[in-house]
Amino acid sequence: MALSVTELPPDDRHRLAPLLDAYAAEMRETLAGTHAAGGVAAAAMLAADPRAEVLLAAIAGEPVGFAIFFDLPEAVFARRCGALDDLFVRSDRRGAGIARALLGALRDLGRARRWSHLRWIVPEADRGAIALYDRVAERADWRSYVIRLDPEASL
Repeated sequence: MALSVTELPPDDRHRLAPLLDAYAAEMRETLAGTHAAGGVAAAAMLAADPRAEVLLAAIAGEPVGFAIFFDLPEAVFARRCGALDDLFVRSDRRGAGIARALLGALRDLGRARRWSHLRWIVPEADRGAIALYDRVAERADWRSYVIRLDPEASL
């Protein structure tokens, strides 16, 4: 398996549409009652947002996973930090180290950018992701909370 992890520029983010469709379908199952957007709309939103960054995992040029993240100010340390928003690997490619490779690439990028840390949240119902994250990261000392503003987009 010749896995590559590369930054995906905005003009190429349309390539994410099939992966975003699969991700949205899984999230509808994991987070019962959500109304996830389709892949084409999500890819267009990512292409239009200059703040969003994307790493693409591909095997022989075929997209198999992605990580969507942001480079943010971090006031406590007066530095920057990384915020991983979404990480997804196609179900038929799981268990091959692709998620670990995406996280490793983010870690390397964060070190190069001198981030104080990389942080992310995961739904309690996503047991597979939690099992991986428990192996590769340490659990943070804080909780996540949400104020739901749009019932159509509730998680």
